[in-house]
Amino acid sequence: MTIPHRLSQDEALRRIKGLLGEVKTEFAYKISNLCEEWNGSRGKFSFSAIGFSVSGTLTVKPSEVELVGRLPFAANFFRGKIEETIRERAEKLLA
Repeated sequence: MTIPHRLSQDEALRRIKGLLGEVKTEFAYKISNLCEEWNGSRGKFSFSAIGFSVSGTLTVKPSEVELVGRLPFAANFFRGKIEETIRERAEKLLA
């Protein structure tokens, strides 16, 4: 999924990194083993949520953030809700 933004690339990157820190705190009771690794404006992430392992990449570009995530097959039923939630939160964050 891609989320457009009108921020500088550095500001968008700063906000995305801050959001991951907030998620660690806010959802500590649901998410475990949250790992992130950044190389410039590209980050890799992984975590476990409600027994599911999730991983993916985030790429902060000059006018958009690209998110590529991998969900286990069993979580595909929730894909639409997950994407909707991520998009809503990202759009607010990057406004």
